[in-house]
Amino acid sequence: MGLPAGNRDDGGDRDRHAGLLQKEEVDVVGLKEVTMKTGRFFFFTIVALVLGEMLMAGHGSADTPKGARVSGGSPSAIQNQVKALPAAQRFVVLPGFNHEAVLDKETGLVWERSPQTTSARWITARRTCIEKNVGGQKGWRLPSLEELTSLVDSSIAPPGPTLPPGHPFLTVQPTVYWSATRVDEDAKGSWAVHFGLGGGTTFINWAHSVPSWCVRDGAH
Repeated sequence: MGLPAGNRDDGGDRDRHAGLLQKEEVDVVGLKEVTMKTGRFFFFTIVALVLGEMLMAGHGSADTPKGARVSGGSPSAIQNQVKALPAAQRFVVLPGFNHEAVLDKETGLVWERSPQTTSARWITARRTCIEKNVGGQKGWRLPSLEELTSLVDSSIAPPGPTLPPGHPFLTVQPTVYWSATRVDEDAKGSWAVHFGLGGGTTFINWAHSVPSWCVRDGAH
């Protein structure tokens, strides 16, 4: 005796349900594979971008500290520019500054002939330069990193000072001098140039004290 049509256990329905479940499982597995492939794609893409940035950074100047904000070219580029003249022709002691300042004809900058021999913190050194009177002239400031590096002759062996032979400067010590160049806006220190170790650049925390060497723009 057959079951009523509405209550019949239809094997075809079971097959269809099984087929749908199998299809859903396949879709879920496929979705997982797509998700994993997409994740791997983005992961390798990010890795490639990071490596690219690192490689590009590696092409920067070895003389420029990473993160330092400098303008007008790297220190190494400026060093190449300022080697055109021998020191006797490049540097001029200025009578108008009571012979207390030196014009660098290669850069157009005027340096105090005798930089500070005492050490001070960065904020004090900066203020000292601003308030300084050299040869009856005001308008002094801390030099930028590349300006300070422009004085370096890296061929001079330690202990230095690493200045071009025949230079007219006095009281220059083979030590670190402050620059006005900060690493970034949030940094707690500034870059300095070591005139006793080949003119290398180094980061100095503002809590430390080192000498300063003031500069001004032009002989006006």
